[in-house]
Amino acid sequence: MKQPVVDYREFRLSRINDPRFSHLKLLLGWVAYFAAYFLTENLIPAESCHVVHCWLDDVIPFCEVFLIPYVGWYLLIVVSLLIFLLYNVDSFKNLSKYIIITQVVAMIAYVLFPSRQDLRPAEFPRDNFLTHCVAFLYSMDTNTGVCPSLHVAYSLGIASVWLKEKAAPTGGKVFVVVAVILICLSTMFIKQHSAVDVLAAIPVGLLAEGIVFGKSYWLPRWKARRTA
Repeated sequence: MKQPVVDYREFRLSRINDPRFSHLKLLLGWVAYFAAYFLTENLIPAESCHVVHCWLDDVIPFCEVFLIPYVGWYLLIVVSLLIFLLYNVDSFKNLSKYIIITQVVAMIAYVLFPSRQDLRPAEFPRDNFLTHCVAFLYSMDTNTGVCPSLHVAYSLGIASVWLKEKAAPTGGKVFVVVAVILICLSTMFIKQHSAVDVLAAIPVGLLAEGIVFGKSYWLPRWKARRTA
């Protein structure tokens, strides 16, 4: 069995600045995010939000099966960060930075351009376990602060880091890409996001991609191609 690159059993808070453990400070980005999420969700009333909508939203039907990849997004984040934390600290750093950048940009957008979507069905077309779960999700998560979609932005970052992971098998990369595609689609099919939110997440992801990987990954390849 492959051994972790860092022995976290030796970690203590007093050692957080130790080069072996300093990357763990990036996890504080989640604390800042949840604090900002709580404030934007509770201090910005829905009446002050701009309604996000496009014609594609009316074409896409509600489909509760997409709740599965939508919720699977949480597992994908945790598993990806955990694997990188144990076996590739550089990839953990890159994914964490990617997520933090998208968090910051999204929160600024939510404050400067408060958004909401009114796509949730008044009545579900079917009555089953998944629709009950969707109803519970609706009750826990408001329909505000939606553009850009962090579900999509984070997913782009996860796919990006995994595709650059040399040690990852091809099958694993294919699985991640398929999972990310389904997650992006799920945001629209369970009416958590407008197609506009999904499209708006793409430039946010590209910004994070450029900041995190521009010099270390894309620039050397661009120079090599020009030389060739």
